[in-house]
Amino acid sequence: MEETKKVSLYDNAVKQFDRAARIMELDRNLREVLIKPKRELTVNFPVRMDDGSIKVFTGYRVQHNVSRGPAKGGIRYHPDVTLDEVKALAFWMTWKSAVVDIPYGGAKGGVTVDPFKLSDSELEKLSRRFFSEIQIIIGEEKDIPAPDVNTNGQIMSWYMDTYSMNIGHTTLGIVTGKPLEIGGSEGRTEATGRGVNICIEEAVKYLRDRGKLNKKDEAITVAIQGFGNVGSYLALTLTEETKYRLVAISDYSGGFYKESGFTAEEIRRLMDRTRNRKALLLDVNKEGYKEITNEELLKLDVDVFAPCAMENAINEDNADDIRAKLIVEGANGPLTPEADDILLSKNVFIVPDFLANSGGVTVSYFEWVQGLQWNFWELEDIRKALHKKMKNAFCDVAQTMDKYEVDMRTAAYVRAIERVANATKLRGIYP
Repeated sequence: MEETKKVSLYDNAVKQFDRAARIMELDRNLREVLIKPKRELTVNFPVRMDDGSIKVFTGYRVQHNVSRGPAKGGIRYHPDVTLDEVKALAFWMTWKSAVVDIPYGGAKGGVTVDPFKLSDSELEKLSRRFFSEIQIIIGEEKDIPAPDVNTNGQIMSWYMDTYSMNIGHTTLGIVTGKPLEIGGSEGRTEATGRGVNICIEEAVKYLRDRGKLNKKDEAITVAIQGFGNVGSYLALTLTEETKYRLVAISDYSGGFYKESGFTAEEIRRLMDRTRNRKALLLDVNKEGYKEITNEELLKLDVDVFAPCAMENAINEDNADDIRAKLIVEGANGPLTPEADDILLSKNVFIVPDFLANSGGVTVSYFEWVQGLQWNFWELEDIRKALHKKMKNAFCDVAQTMDKYEVDMRTAAYVRAIERVANATKLRGIYP
């Protein structure tokens, strides 16, 4: 029996890039420069486990492009982390920073590990050793990591302390996503989910203005796939600050449907119950809820669908099941190119990941600036600045979409590529 070839996330990312590059007639030499990562670091490092044994783990840090500023991107801990995945995520970070117009290039990192199988002591030792290993290519003016899948403020604290101890002084700007007590920023934890919510609101306005959505806010229904940091804070901001009706949420174990819509109080309770690595369906008062599977969630007759789980969650096998007419991507790469084609053929309006979820890197940029200056902003100032950045980015991409008569993902790539290509041409090839 012939073995099925695993889909390359990086190849998928390059396909999306090439679609935009052809439309904008990008110079072939520039294409070669822009699709290749600048630097790929693989490290294999030992960690002493609690029982005295030694285990060797593999980690990665990829810097894709630094033409517009230092590299920026999260670090994830997951058993399926590969170099191909990290390359793709670093690639997307370049365009994410460019599309929202902040002075960063793209980077990403990861360790191939199931962190839930480690004790707190083992997790700390792994984190500190990994950060020491990649220290040769990072710095607050070179590459600034952040949280990603299965990493959090505590791990960022260990990273910051490790780097600071190694160089001999406290360096607040070396990572973002830190706790407030040690140089973190107000509004950082909620930022990605809040940014997705802003994009939903802007997309609804855009579709209304063109006569493609005629419902009032109260009648607009939303389903969210994924209840991690992004999905949960999207659910919270959506229920607290809009009149849209959130009718379905899910995590890896399944989901809930509530026809009348979830309240902000219910979302807060669910967030509290899932904070300690519990599945969404555990220990929940199910009164008023209907349990559904993730497959059933995709098939719901809703207006807005926000995939906020893992990459490639929507593919050619299930894309046709989706009935929503607006998709706003909270996760990185949740739609494969094949799924994109299927949904676009059904006239589904898609707000791409590297625009929709750029709220996180935007507030990370605010945190970095605050850390460099040792001067910290108020929460309302953070939210106001984020809203302005996200709204401007959405409008900028929408204008590009109308100009080239393309879908929004392609338009976002065009706008981001223009910015990075112009910076590359202005800086030139050295020597």
